[in-house]
Amino acid sequence: MALAGLTQVILAQPISSATPPPLAPIAQAHHVLWTKFVDKHGVVLDFVGALPTPEDCSLGKPNAIGWWSPIENGPMFTGLYLPAVCERARRSGAADDREEARRLAQGLMKCASVSDVPGMIARGMGTDGQCHYALGSDDQTHPWFYGLHAYLKSGIPSAAERLVIVKKMQEVAEVLEKSGWRCPCDGAFKGEFRGGFQGHLFRDASRYLFMLRAMHEVTGDEVWLAHYRKAVAGRPAKSDKTRAEICATGYALDREEIKGLDEYGQWICVGAQGSLAKLINMETDDSLRSQYRAGLTNNARNSLLLIEAYQKFDNGDQKVFGNTDWRAVYSTWFPQRTQAEAQKLSETGDKTKRGERKHYEARYMRNPLAAAAITALAGDGTGREAVERAISHYDYARLNMAEFLFAECAYYALPVGK
Repeated sequence: MALAGLTQVILAQPISSATPPPLAPIAQAHHVLWTKFVDKHGVVLDFVGALPTPEDCSLGKPNAIGWWSPIENGPMFTGLYLPAVCERARRSGAADDREEARRLAQGLMKCASVSDVPGMIARGMGTDGQCHYALGSDDQTHPWFYGLHAYLKSGIPSAAERLVIVKKMQEVAEVLEKSGWRCPCDGAFKGEFRGGFQGHLFRDASRYLFMLRAMHEVTGDEVWLAHYRKAVAGRPAKSDKTRAEICATGYALDREEIKGLDEYGQWICVGAQGSLAKLINMETDDSLRSQYRAGLTNNARNSLLLIEAYQKFDNGDQKVFGNTDWRAVYSTWFPQRTQAEAQKLSETGDKTKRGERKHYEARYMRNPLAAAAITALAGDGTGREAVERAISHYDYARLNMAEFLFAECAYYALPVGK
């Protein structure tokens, strides 16, 4: 099997009934995630806590970005997780697994439908099912495409459902194309953008190229292929490399500008690594495929070294996770007229009430599991033992953050039978 995991979802037929059941820890992780963290809309919450109200979202509490709220990363987590659920459904052939994939896709669609600004991907929905924070981001927008692309290629959606999803993807992509692939905001920040995809970093190049190529694949419109061909040979501002060459280097290129990428930031590279895996599958040019494969391999090699940090996580740890009561932790508030003010507000908080558990989980759970996912996405089985050790280490019922979803992303990216 040349490519596996998230790239396998393009194969609609179920695999052999002899496929072994998931590892027991993965079964536990799946159960906990679905009973505790997936909301009624089909969107993955960051943690369990009171949802923000329309007033919270309008005023920007705890901040206008939505950071530190339970709906901080809805499309990001849902979109990165959906390909794993599609692969789970492909392997099992179970109706329940297919329905879970459908629920997640519906959640992503809702995130793209609650704003009055075309192309805005909301982070998630508050108490009324419509309210949301004014600032989205590239970290939410790319996984939205990433997850829905996998769903469309899974064989799960009906013809009617497929048409609706493709239409929405086209709508969002056309808005982004007109804005220079910058992500629009709404509310008090309408007319502004937060994040984009035409920068000079590896994460910029891999995600941008994936979205362009994916749009061609799901629509058949040659315009997207032309955009992709131009972009892949283009050199972003501040770079002397083409985007293909940037992809070949991998995320090591980003270390200087993204501090803590190895210690804390692996999670923001999972979608970029998955994008390379999918680009390899979609691309027909052997030279480009070779460059994408080089980046995929470099990233997997780097991340493999980071997986063993899981050993520092104690399942019996009793550190305080005060984030559940996020209103008490982030009680400071002031009106935010600019994005800089919103970010400044996000840096406040009562450290004593917050406790150290969130940071602990991020360092010794989220990061190793994200590194495991990046390693597994290479698709050749390299690092399987390290990946399986990491995903088998945690008592998922004791975790506070939904970020353990990267365990399933890793497991379902491993090739079957290798």
